[in-house]
Amino acid sequence: MAAVPRALSRLRPRRCPAVLRPCPAGPRGHRGQRGGTTGTGTTTALARPRWARPAGAALAFLGGLSLFPRDAEEEEGEDAIILLLKKAKLSVMKGELAEAERLLHQALRLSHQEDNRQAIAYTYSVMANVAFMQGQLDNAEKLYKASMSYLLAGDMKEDDNAILEMSLKLASIYAAQKQDKLAIAGYQFCILTLEEKIAKQKDLPEDVLPAEEKANTRLLLGMSLDSYARYLLSVNQLPAAQKMYEKALQIANDVQGETHPQTVVLMNDLATVLDAQGHHDEAYSYVKRAAELARETQHPEEHMVLNNLAAILMHKEDFLQAKQVYKEALKQAQQKGDVASVQHIQEELAELAKRRKGSK
Repeated sequence: MAAVPRALSRLRPRRCPAVLRPCPAGPRGHRGQRGGTTGTGTTTALARPRWARPAGAALAFLGGLSLFPRDAEEEEGEDAIILLLKKAKLSVMKGELAEAERLLHQALRLSHQEDNRQAIAYTYSVMANVAFMQGQLDNAEKLYKASMSYLLAGDMKEDDNAILEMSLKLASIYAAQKQDKLAIAGYQFCILTLEEKIAKQKDLPEDVLPAEEKANTRLLLGMSLDSYARYLLSVNQLPAAQKMYEKALQIANDVQGETHPQTVVLMNDLATVLDAQGHHDEAYSYVKRAAELARETQHPEEHMVLNNLAAILMHKEDFLQAKQVYKEALKQAQQKGDVASVQHIQEELAELAKRRKGSK
């Protein structure tokens, strides 16, 4: 199943944080397509680079149709479907979503003509992803459910990663629509099911279950914990959000390593939650390490991590160091042409000046 880019809305300072895009559950800020703020000047879910893509069962579709004997006519039909899906995927990557939709409708029509249930299920899932990206949440929900119905009817198990990933996307849709009971049930179903699955898989030998598949399942759990944490943060359940972030960070460290962009993002997000609870020293230790790694790896959102470092320094009343870090963040934001970050950091510098004046 194709990954959905996870762009979040960065909200103005001192407003509640965003939930997973699209249509975050919370007030919109001055710019979409970014992270959110906690009301303390720090931002969450900063970076576009997120989790390494778990290779769910549906991902094998494009290479898996030819596993069974086919006559020439069937082969021609499947090849045409695959070509349309590849073109649609390319259009999505280019941001040409209208063209992607056109190609996907052709692929779906041909899949129905060929009575290829696997192709129908996969096409529905990609169509759902495109609708999700466009904020068409009701349509995305229907399409995800249609895809899941076809997959489950084809004897796919309920705990298959492809099913669980779509379940996670449904939970994020319900969160964005503020259907809190459904969102919480969805997140908890994904997390509990994946934890049980991982426990069962733990001692299976490599010849029974390759290490890569075990890692994929852990990554999907990490995605679920991360998404649930951001939802909990949006409804101000800070201790619970902290717990989810800690678990997600542990998985990111174990599977992807400390220098992976997602690990840096999670360090930042955990620092944000700790800071919002007044745990400034612990928050500082995480965000300081995130800033070091962002610099070492040339993280695309280093200026935003620096902004959070400066905000936490300000909360620790280390005003001189906070000013220096804010200025470096501002310089980087200006160099990258990030107008929203420039405005945000300038506002934080003004807040810093007020605090310094008030402390004298």
